[in-house]
Amino acid sequence: MTAITITPANTKAERAQWVDYVYVANAGDPNFVPQLRMEEIEKVTAGGNPFHEHADCQLLLARRGGRIVGRIAAIIDHQATSQPVEQGMGPGTGNWGALEAETQEIANILIASAEDWLRVKGMHRVLAPMNLSVWEEPGLLVKGHDHPPTVMMGHQNAKFQPWIEAAGYTPAKMLNTYELDITQEFPPLIQRIVKSGEKNPRINIRGVNLKEFDKEAAIILDILNDAWSDNWGFVPITDSEVAYTGKKLKPLVKSDLVQIAEYDGEPVAFMMTLPDMNEILKKIGPKPSPLGWIRLLLWIWRPKVRTMRVPLMGVRKRLQSSRMASQLAFMMIEYIRRNSVANYGASRGEIGWILDDNQGMNSIAREIHSTVNKEYQIYQKDL
Repeated sequence: MTAITITPANTKAERAQWVDYVYVANAGDPNFVPQLRMEEIEKVTAGGNPFHEHADCQLLLARRGGRIVGRIAAIIDHQATSQPVEQGMGPGTGNWGALEAETQEIANILIASAEDWLRVKGMHRVLAPMNLSVWEEPGLLVKGHDHPPTVMMGHQNAKFQPWIEAAGYTPAKMLNTYELDITQEFPPLIQRIVKSGEKNPRINIRGVNLKEFDKEAAIILDILNDAWSDNWGFVPITDSEVAYTGKKLKPLVKSDLVQIAEYDGEPVAFMMTLPDMNEILKKIGPKPSPLGWIRLLLWIWRPKVRTMRVPLMGVRKRLQSSRMASQLAFMMIEYIRRNSVANYGASRGEIGWILDDNQGMNSIAREIHSTVNKEYQIYQKDL
């Protein structure tokens, strides 16, 4: 049999080949959602995605007889390596991600190639998969292959779990997403908590002001970095990443779906909800026709969706152990639930990801009668 060769994908044409392979590899999966090709190419291009300002990333392609049969990305995020070891990342910890391979043999060679690259760069430990960072598509899907991912969540073939574990990787952390029927009112206890908060003159829940988008984004980032700073896997977001992500997400941000909670006039919590853009991407494909672009633009202008996703929420650290934290969370969830149904025709919500040992957030998810629908496993290995 023809030998497998591993080559770097460094040129513009090679990066395009690296991106295009994911569409080929998953063409037969009815639950795979192809992301826009132009966005995926920009994601892995230095000068396009500001992630590369603080990270080294080597794209690798596997070929057999000239035909592409797999891909992987080896990654060193210097923001992550500067974090405390006890929080999951830390000095000497590299990553790989975006693995696609036809066979276990090819996957083994790709993983070994990524590990070799990381060793040469001085790394002694791997957390994987990451595509490309903990803020994008972390973890390997190990539960929930039977339905499509929501916006900004990953989807991988079930075959990869045994392959990765056979390569010497052990579980490091599980990330969960929860789903719920948002057409149903929350339990009476939650309704009472919300009404109690509405009677408190010190609490104000408001939607973001899209006319002051940059200012509002800065408020949310400040709360996020404070709220998540002690979490496992936390990596600070840079100013350029905030500007870049804000520009990307701005068309999806709706003032009634992103809430900021103020206490005595100070912003202390937020909840971000996004219409599930994957619903329209599934229909128009990675390289939309002119009609497809029109459909996408119309959808962005006035989205009608089945699912809303809550990718981010946070409460300032000093309030996290108080009853106020859960009260603010329940109030924002309830207001967004109402708006999602009334204004966008949504019937389903997805919350997460949430660390499986984040007791506070998992408790909130259970109290509103949501259930785990997807599990993403992050693995580790010493090099």
